[in-house]
Amino acid sequence: MGASRQQLFYRFSSQQWDGFLKGIEKEGLRVDQNGFIAQTPHPAGLGSALTNPRITTDYSESLLELITPVCRSTAELLTSLRDIHRYVQSHLGEELFWPASMPCRLDGDASIPIARYGSSNIGKLKYVYRKGLAVRYGRMMQSIAGAHYNLSLPDSFWRLWQEALEDGQSLQDFKSEQYFWLIRNFRRRSWLLMLLFGASPALDASFVKEMPHDLAQLKPGTWHSTAATSLRMGDLGYHNNAQAALNICFNELTTYTHTLARAIHTPWPPYEAIGTRRDGEFIQINTNILQIENEYYSAVRPKRTAEREEKPIQALEARGVEYVEIRCLDLDPFSPIGVTETQVDFLDLFLLDCLICDSAVISDAECNLLDRNYKDVINRGREAELELFLDNRLTPVKTAADQLLERLRPLAEQLDGFNDGKRYQRALAAQQAKLDDPSHVTSARVIGAMSESEQGHLEWTLGMARRHQQELRSDYLDDQARVEFEAMAEQSVIDQKAMEAGDTLTFEEFLANYLES
Repeated sequence: MGASRQQLFYRFSSQQWDGFLKGIEKEGLRVDQNGFIAQTPHPAGLGSALTNPRITTDYSESLLELITPVCRSTAELLTSLRDIHRYVQSHLGEELFWPASMPCRLDGDASIPIARYGSSNIGKLKYVYRKGLAVRYGRMMQSIAGAHYNLSLPDSFWRLWQEALEDGQSLQDFKSEQYFWLIRNFRRRSWLLMLLFGASPALDASFVKEMPHDLAQLKPGTWHSTAATSLRMGDLGYHNNAQAALNICFNELTTYTHTLARAIHTPWPPYEAIGTRRDGEFIQINTNILQIENEYYSAVRPKRTAEREEKPIQALEARGVEYVEIRCLDLDPFSPIGVTETQVDFLDLFLLDCLICDSAVISDAECNLLDRNYKDVINRGREAELELFLDNRLTPVKTAADQLLERLRPLAEQLDGFNDGKRYQRALAAQQAKLDDPSHVTSARVIGAMSESEQGHLEWTLGMARRHQQELRSDYLDDQARVEFEAMAEQSVIDQKAMEAGDTLTFEEFLANYLES
């Protein structure tokens, strides 16, 4: 019998290990001093949201998105993310950066301004896509924020890993195959991340003002779920009926791109009834289940950097998977930058183990069980009696989580051995401490902090926003970094104007070409 994947990894990595490549995209709302969503345009000092590589907007003009470069270490990554935060804070004036995933005080859809990206065809496409999200799902859902964690491994690793597995494919095909190997195991285990890092168990009453729900009142003006870990990832957050019928297959690249492409080209009667124009203006890109790939909400995505005007599916099919994007992470409201060092280190450990463990193709029956586990932890993760389906039997969630952490221990020791350190063992111990004392999981800490302060979601989160702002503004950005951010902002404005001047097609012609490609 041959060596297992774990044994193969331990063998070759002891000779050469070049670490991880990682990045973060972190969202957050701009709010006024009273905790109401900002109605002001994107701050001019941050440059163009269309072309600035570090600072853009997500759905709303008020929903900032901060993007780190690709980094080789956790320290480099967090320094980069903190620097972007410090630069942003210097341009917010009296406004604050909301540190929670569930939004601030809202006043219905009309209070959430859709992001604008100028008059170029690309900018208009982004705006029309967001208008489409509004008519399909409403704007409230689009005001939710999160952090996306991007991970890849260098080609030096992939070459050795391919040699160890005695694989004869092209390197790129091998990488794509292995990233989907990781993704399959991620889908089996992603419930653990919701248990450990879910941080949105409560919300402001304005979010559900016109919405039926079964939440309980924590404080006047604040609703919560007594055992939920992440309202953001539950039925009140990122979901929709049209996508519920999709069967996007994560088993391999071809099945993923084919099933996703089918959704982009399949008409959906309720969207057809809406149409693509209203009063002569475009209100959605098309009337299909998905306007574009980005509309599909999933906890994980295989990604490839796309060229200008290239669709994500086209990039994946042409050049294969470049990295995986983990999309299920709530913002940690206790952190000024939304994530923590031990969290990032644990994610690296967790994802690497997903790669080097056996990972059979997921059947439809298993897929349904995985979805059930994930939803149960989102909705009831802090119930001591909760049981998950693992290996065709029910297992208490605490037992299941303990077993997963225990299987990570040898890998943590192996990675730490490369640097004579304790980084990954510390990250693992930090998560074990949460399991040993459930009051330490992030969702429980949020509820505990609100209860202890006798404040609701709005007041408590607003207080955290002020505390983070004070910390970041007193922690001055060095002159070189500030000059670099200013140069990026100025160049982004120049780039946007060049894009606008370079368009030769009307938007109608551009959109027709885009939909045909």
